[in-house]
Amino acid sequence: MERRNPPQVSAGLHISLRDDEDDLEEEEEYDNNESELVVVDDEWVPLQNHPAFSRRWRSTFTSPHSPFRQLPLNYVAWDSNSQHLYFWDPKKRHLFCLTLRFSGHSIEAASKSKIFHASIDLGSMVRHISLNRTGDLLLLAGSQKLFVMYLHERSSIEDGSLVCRTITVGGSRIFVHGNSFTQILQASWHPCSDTHLGVLSSDSLFRLFDLSTDLEQPEQEFYLQAMQCSKNALLICLVAFSFGGEHLWDRFAIFFLFSDGSIYVLCPIVPFGSIYSLASIQEIYKDAQLFGLRSSNSKAVTNASLAVNWLESTFPELANKSLEGGVVKAHPYVPIGTSLSLQGPLCRLCSESSDGVSEQNDAQQAGRGQALAFFCNTILKDTIIATAWSSGLLEIDALADELQPVWNYGSSPRLRVDDFGCVVGVAMICEQNLQQSDNGKIDHLIQAVDAAWMGYTPPLLRLAILDLSLMSNMLNESPLLLVSDPLILERIYYVHGGGVDSIILHFLPFSDQVARKDAIAKAPTVTPIISTFSSETYTSSGFLGFVTLADSFGNSWILSCTCSSECFVIKVSGMDLVEPFLIEGERDLEFTDHKESSETGPLEIMSKELLKGPKDVPIPMVSASLRSLPADSIEGRAALHHYFKLFHEKYVEYAHKVYVSLKCHGAHLKKATDDQQARIKEVHQKLVIIEESHSRFQNQLKEAFETSRQLEVRLQRFRSLPGVMWKPLTKAEKEFKAEIEMFTHQELDELRSSVEALEARLHRYLQPSQASMTHSPKQTAGRRKVHASNAQVLPLKTLVERLSQVSIENSKKVELIEGALQKREGQEQT
Repeated sequence: MERRNPPQVSAGLHISLRDDEDDLEEEEEYDNNESELVVVDDEWVPLQNHPAFSRRWRSTFTSPHSPFRQLPLNYVAWDSNSQHLYFWDPKKRHLFCLTLRFSGHSIEAASKSKIFHASIDLGSMVRHISLNRTGDLLLLAGSQKLFVMYLHERSSIEDGSLVCRTITVGGSRIFVHGNSFTQILQASWHPCSDTHLGVLSSDSLFRLFDLSTDLEQPEQEFYLQAMQCSKNALLICLVAFSFGGEHLWDRFAIFFLFSDGSIYVLCPIVPFGSIYSLASIQEIYKDAQLFGLRSSNSKAVTNASLAVNWLESTFPELANKSLEGGVVKAHPYVPIGTSLSLQGPLCRLCSESSDGVSEQNDAQQAGRGQALAFFCNTILKDTIIATAWSSGLLEIDALADELQPVWNYGSSPRLRVDDFGCVVGVAMICEQNLQQSDNGKIDHLIQAVDAAWMGYTPPLLRLAILDLSLMSNMLNESPLLLVSDPLILERIYYVHGGGVDSIILHFLPFSDQVARKDAIAKAPTVTPIISTFSSETYTSSGFLGFVTLADSFGNSWILSCTCSSECFVIKVSGMDLVEPFLIEGERDLEFTDHKESSETGPLEIMSKELLKGPKDVPIPMVSASLRSLPADSIEGRAALHHYFKLFHEKYVEYAHKVYVSLKCHGAHLKKATDDQQARIKEVHQKLVIIEESHSRFQNQLKEAFETSRQLEVRLQRFRSLPGVMWKPLTKAEKEFKAEIEMFTHQELDELRSSVEALEARLHRYLQPSQASMTHSPKQTAGRRKVHASNAQVLPLKTLVERLSQVSIENSKKVELIEGALQKREGQEQT
């Protein structure tokens, strides 16, 4: 079984956008005259200087609060077939069509551009545009509306603008304008069809429309019923989807991302009438017969036989063994009595199969936030999946096993057929099979030899977790976007509110294992390409459009449009990384090829063969006997002819090539020289600006050094305070202090109360009554009162006096202890 081969970041760009009150005035001064965009025919200008991007206005897009993810803003689309760049003007609601051409150092656009208008009132805000595979249909997607513009079906109006036929997808039955409960999360063209459009909505439905047959009713509908085991299952919703890559069953798969980061897969899904390579279908067919039908496991045989029947019914050409190469068309077919299984969530090999898995996932999600963006692409033999989180993290995983189709028995789909009994539409409920998605099956999946076609969910292999340290406003103000490089598949562009970062994968598990058996895992490289973050105001400005281009010279280009309608073009050539540089200013940011500017040596404007010099043809030395020969002799003429031939081959031919090359490239040489002179002048002007600001920087440095010196003096002053050297109380001292406080508040009060009671009793006994002593009381019948004698009272008096002295001494000791404690507490506070 074969899995899936690459081709470079060379520059960083920092864009400092001013955010002042002038933007409001510029928005009001937006010109309504379309004729200004039409300049002289056959005139080419740099793309960033085109009149379509010269209008200055600031976008103020506001959307109502919604728990669902908004469609990412992207108003730029590129058609590589016709070399046309389409730019949507969200304020005037019309489309610019620019014709581009690539030169060695820049991208030029024809000054005369076309303007396309929609034939119907769009009504809602367009947030995303994209072209189909052939470039004749343009998708205009909003949060609650979908429109498709037929670019080749147009008519002209009086002012010279063109009106293209525009239709509504889904009509008013599915996507009702003003219904905030159902929102469009993502809409994308199917990579294997020119007319099929996939739409994911907030009601957990994935619809596949065929614009060639029915614009109102979707061709295929899938109700996604995922059973979440998390505590926050009610808050988990769909975020995005991605079609699979060109590898085995991945081309028939669709990956879905939920807000908690869980990933699910539906396979197989094929648009009716889509085109596929016959060789790839035969490879899948042979794999199912070899590893599925011949398996010793009955469950694997059942799954493989159902897949083989699906292939034979969808692609009848497989029955003809003589066919080799070419393409085949998918025929409508749905197995009766079965529905697609929602495979997932895709577990990671680092997960543990225990009861606390859901709690662990909840704790991890709490630290990462919510999943915001999703990316799935096939690189050589690996399927790479990247997930962007609201905390600024970016997780990169790879499928650790082959993806295979899985059906659920007992759930019949709902079919729509025409008058001839052919299937024209299908709708089914896709539920999750908990037995197939059990995380405890991971070890069995890895160790079992015949695990293929068992219906297990393929696990994910963690490649890297990148913390890009993005501020929260960069992630909230502008939706995230993950884009693949058109030439170097290992490079991923991460577009966020603060700019664009380039991520290069240096390790692919399956591809590197086949190419280099001793390959080791290496962390990805992250490089900032564009930055719109302002260090002065701590704010960032997002993008209105981002697209990647590829020219015939093997170079990749990045084209981005900011919220102020400025266009920036960056050439990405080679895998070498260059430190990003800062470009100050708000407009007229010229293109800079950093790789070329960093190189020293001649420009590559002529062939390398000429730059190497003449051919290395050895010319022998003239001997003395040869010099003595007369020139008119036969031997002399033969020697002269031989040397003339050698000199002609080494020098004359090379000189002729150089002459022709210089004559043909003279104009190019002059242009290159003029460009270099212009760059030298620009660098000189920047150096002058830097020199002027040098004095200001020196003053700021002096102020910083003076502030640092003052802080050092204050620190020394604080160190000289008496309380700095005092040490905190030890554990034993703290316990002794607690005991003393307890003794002070409880035992001391009891002792004082006892002393007062004894003193009262002593005072009562020490008061002699002379009257009672002189007059003896009368004797009464009954009990007789006995008075204590002086001999008995004196010892009691002595004891009371001693007790008073002890109480006084204890009181003094307690006062001393309280004073010491108060003194220590005062020292600790100071």
